[in-house]
Amino acid sequence: MRTRQKGRDTPGPSEPWNEIVPGLWMGGHYFTRPGGELELAIVRAEFDLVVSLFTRSGHGPAPGVEHVVREVPDAPLSPGQLLAVQEAAELTAAAVRRGRRTLVRCHSGYNRSGLVAAQALIGLGHESGEAVRLVRERRSPWALNNPVFVDYLDTGLEVAVLLTGLNG
Repeated sequence: MRTRQKGRDTPGPSEPWNEIVPGLWMGGHYFTRPGGELELAIVRAEFDLVVSLFTRSGHGPAPGVEHVVREVPDAPLSPGQLLAVQEAAELTAAAVRRGRRTLVRCHSGYNRSGLVAAQALIGLGHESGEAVRLVRERRSPWALNNPVFVDYLDTGLEVAVLLTGLNG
């Protein structure tokens, strides 16, 4: 599967999810097998917490796995959507601190999940540039290819909420 992103072909991820730092995983609902076949990424009970920024029926997680849904678009976000991202990142960082295996996912596992995972890394003590580097290094060089999301991380979500609110 290839997705269109800002006028260029973006290859689909080759894995359903990848570990960014111990306990923090990032992924999507779909991935591409080596032969190019699209595969569903179905979460069963591999994780203690699944944070979904995009959902589709039949992709899990299994009953009994905590599932937090905060659907947001892969586009510029409203102040309310930025607050949902911030809340999801705080939940993610807290779960990782407690030693819970946590998956943050979106459609392909590049942008929305990257935003939350990187913000969680910032909450765990990483600088924004280091958080973006880790996400790209461990998930895919295509992760966080939405420059607006990188700007949110560099600016800080709290400031981004205020600035976005000025435009409304």
